[in-house]
Amino acid sequence: MWQVVALLAMVSPSDRAGNASAQQRLPMYSKDLRHCVHTHSGAAMFHKHSILLIALSLACTACTKAPETAADAEVARANGNPTALTIDTGQITGEQLADGTRVYRGLPFAAPPVGDLRWRPPARPVSWEGARDATRFGSVCPQSSGIAAYVGTAMPPIDEDCLYLNVWTPATVTNARLPVMVWFHGGGLVGGWGHQSSYDGTAIASRGVVLVSINYRLGPLGFLALPELSAESPDGASGNYGMLDQVAALEWVRRNIAAFGGDPDRVTIFGESAGGTSVVALMASPMSRGLVNGAIAQSPWVTDSNFVPLKTSGKFVPSAESQGAGWVAKITEGGADLDTLRKLPASALVGDDKPALPAFVTVGGPFMPVSSETAFKTGRQLNVPAIIGTNANEGTIFMATLYDSRPKFLSAALVQYGQTGQKLLDLYPGEDGPALARAADQYLTDTMFLRAARGALDGMANVPARAWQYHFTRINPSAPALGANHGWEIVYVFNTSAMSDRTAVEATDAALAAAMIDYWTRFAKTGDPNGPGLAAWPDYDPENRAFVELGDTIRTDRALGAQRLDRLEAILNQAPALKSP
Repeated sequence: MWQVVALLAMVSPSDRAGNASAQQRLPMYSKDLRHCVHTHSGAAMFHKHSILLIALSLACTACTKAPETAADAEVARANGNPTALTIDTGQITGEQLADGTRVYRGLPFAAPPVGDLRWRPPARPVSWEGARDATRFGSVCPQSSGIAAYVGTAMPPIDEDCLYLNVWTPATVTNARLPVMVWFHGGGLVGGWGHQSSYDGTAIASRGVVLVSINYRLGPLGFLALPELSAESPDGASGNYGMLDQVAALEWVRRNIAAFGGDPDRVTIFGESAGGTSVVALMASPMSRGLVNGAIAQSPWVTDSNFVPLKTSGKFVPSAESQGAGWVAKITEGGADLDTLRKLPASALVGDDKPALPAFVTVGGPFMPVSSETAFKTGRQLNVPAIIGTNANEGTIFMATLYDSRPKFLSAALVQYGQTGQKLLDLYPGEDGPALARAADQYLTDTMFLRAARGALDGMANVPARAWQYHFTRINPSAPALGANHGWEIVYVFNTSAMSDRTAVEATDAALAAAMIDYWTRFAKTGDPNGPGLAAWPDYDPENRAFVELGDTIRTDRALGAQRLDRLEAILNQAPALKSP
């Protein structure tokens, strides 16, 4: 449903409310250790181990050392700069905040993907001489103005040279071996960046976790598949360049995070929306093995149209190469060879006035040999613990004008699912007014997010690692009409509510944010979100389908939307597939 996600790019401010190891490392914690997991953490600032556990962790990580050049950084610190560090490409200096957190911004994790490197897997970054100033964020990847307009901020500097990451660390020594969380931003795979204000890592770092946020290539520069690109690739595949950027960032973390006091064997990936898509895709990818020890997918956007076969049609959409060729024909008014396309400035390919390439992950090739759905159904995903959840009102920010009447609602469903769209709408009655709005919201919530979340959670039963589900229900106080809208949970996870346009933070929000950041960081520390002072969060399995509701209160329940989702799944499974040309 990329058409619906693309609506995000049209919302104005006034409307807004390579493997590091040949084998997968030992999963962070197995189900057999469930009784051993308890943690402690510091106090929270608001707005968006157990002995056996430590022994097991040390047994498989003790041989990992900080870079040999770490001593150089200690000398530099002694000479007056407490932020000086040495990583594999050179020395860096960052900023030390008032609370002692050290922030390193704009660190290149790959070579600039420009010129002949456009539409190729990311290359290793080059080294530099002297100390690199890491106090300014890097450029964001080329995109339209949609996300900036939606969040109500000026668009940061854009450049195709955009593969940078940022690190927040509370560590004062390189051998601290703190857990690491790596954040992948949302934006429909066409927009966003890793340093949006709501992704500030200070609060997470204050909980004893090293936080990393990254940029990755977007839109056609990140996800274009073409027969010509596949032909020139040694793997015979194309697309997924943005996903390969994410793998490159995780490889960088593996090589360098110990210099920041992080533990390369305790890396949790997390992301929301397209970032959740990324988490699910990385869990399903063999290229992630040895790089990921835990995963949190917030509102993962996974549908029948955004995981697309490379050369054959998907169930409801043409092949990735076919869609890519169609985009090239539009953008060049007839077509162009790769040499010509690589010489065009990025602004000629991406922007507010440029044809959009439907956003999707390509299935086929080394990154995604099979779809994420197939991987989870057959137990081929990473054997690492996972938290997967959704918000109560995911659909409200996407409804816009496509769903303001029943005929338009039907038309949108037919575009997405063909004649199956009519059967789907029977599950969501409501002719007009509030009833129609509720129906459209639930339809979008289910088809874009909740169905996929349940499928991935059910698939976790096929590996030993444990899983947990959440259901976020806190209504957005700044825009109550949106309910618990898509993306609203982010400011609670990052504890950055105070950075929004609200003048006060309600006690309910403060308590919820403190709980959520505690759940998330305890999971990163131990592989289990549970711990002292928090409401118990039961494991998920396909029989009980237990979940925790995160809202005005925190409570447990089971079988979220089960009957409706069962009917939805049956309809989609019986739908005829699009025939390949």
